[in-house]
Amino acid sequence: MSLSVLYDAPGPKARMRSRAISVVGIILIFGALVLLVLALGAPKTSANGSVQPGLWDASRWNVFTDVQVWRSLGQGVLATLAMAGVAAAIALPLGVLFSFGRASDNPLIRVPSTVVLEFVRGMPVLLMMLFILLVFSTGSFWAGVAALAVYNGAIIGEALRAGIKSLPRGQREAGLAIGLTPISTRMRIEFPQAFRQMLPIIIAQLVVLLKDTSLAFVVGYSELLRVGVKNLPDFFGNRYSFSFFMVVLAIYLAMNLSLSWLARVIARRTGSKGRAVTPDAPSTPANPLLAHPRALGEQSEGGNSP
Repeated sequence: MSLSVLYDAPGPKARMRSRAISVVGIILIFGALVLLVLALGAPKTSANGSVQPGLWDASRWNVFTDVQVWRSLGQGVLATLAMAGVAAAIALPLGVLFSFGRASDNPLIRVPSTVVLEFVRGMPVLLMMLFILLVFSTGSFWAGVAALAVYNGAIIGEALRAGIKSLPRGQREAGLAIGLTPISTRMRIEFPQAFRQMLPIIIAQLVVLLKDTSLAFVVGYSELLRVGVKNLPDFFGNRYSFSFFMVVLAIYLAMNLSLSWLARVIARRTGSKGRAVTPDAPSTPANPLLAHPRALGEQSEGGNSP
């Protein structure tokens, strides 16, 4: 049984007070949600005096009986996943290159890599998309892909570099001792361990990449946000704007929560499966006699006696 050294165990009164605060907090949050739902469903009076139905009125949702609406949303989802998939496929190897360059022992490689990484990390993704689109005339798809790949590749590279630096120094020294070159040591010994250690963080960054595809709305790419918030309301009327917004929000949440769930599963499976050893726990030798010096001395004396 391990005792906490950070705080005392709460007593009966503290536990009761904690439960009461939790119940009150839940009630307040639930009440706020109920008030928000009622406020959104209340009829609205426009500037000319006409009364508009609330946002939960059936007349604001009957548009979803049209198959073309779902077909358009499906095309937006596919366009979003296509941009995210291509950008992720480029960002991963780019992140590996960034991590190797950033952690290189050669200053001619390390310094330029550091400058590029800091520049890319400090530049907004949307500004990068606009720059690539206007300067290189790549089109909206490749402008979004390039910007997302470079930015997220830099973040993934920094995560991998941190994973490599967190490894014990003996890992690298052991590789060099058996005759491996520094590059081979990093590729065959250090990088696999760092990648496994940082895999949940990398997947979490891919979730950010998927959400950042919505920035391609500005450069004219017909991804999910542009289809659901602009194209469909422009065609069916602005009275359905809130309805389309809620559906797009639900689709984004479904995609992002699925990736987040995958990150948690991988984090559990790639974590340490060994039993944790407390710092104050005495280590047990393989030979029980080594734990008892007196017994060891008696054994040696017995072995020397005729």
